[in-house]
Amino acid sequence: MSADTGTPESPLGPHPEPLRFFGTTWLHHDNGYTARRIAVAIGSLATAVAACLVLRLAHQGLQVAAPGSVVTLLMTVMFALCSALAFRHTWNGFTRRPDPDRQASLRSLLAIGFVGSLLAYFIRSLTEAPGEKLHREEYETARKQHENRTTRRSGNPSKKRRRA
Repeated sequence: MSADTGTPESPLGPHPEPLRFFGTTWLHHDNGYTARRIAVAIGSLATAVAACLVLRLAHQGLQVAAPGSVVTLLMTVMFALCSALAFRHTWNGFTRRPDPDRQASLRSLLAIGFVGSLLAYFIRSLTEAPGEKLHREEYETARKQHENRTTRRSGNPSKKRRRA
């Protein structure tokens, strides 16, 4: 494994890291990549809409219980803020690797704001596979490093000095 990118390496060089729902089709945009992107976009949007309907039912249940306008307002604000933070966190995760410690501490917030994560996934899948840019940059960097190492090791044998 490459220490820099976490990409597995073999004697032939680094291999692309698979993405969820896409495998390694993101590398050459082959084997149904476009269809997968369309399916991921539709699926994430449909799931976000279904989640909003469930949240609406929960809101109506809260109104039936009549706890007061302050509690209803707090619940609405909490879901809106958590969704906004989850959107931002998910969106940033597409361009750089998230810190595992921070990820663990935000797990409950991301679970509450799952609608924001779904919307970030939907919007990103309109232009590329979510996380494709990050993985492509890491893969290209790993390939360049591998080429530099193999070039340095082998070089041109005709230009090597002979020891006396």
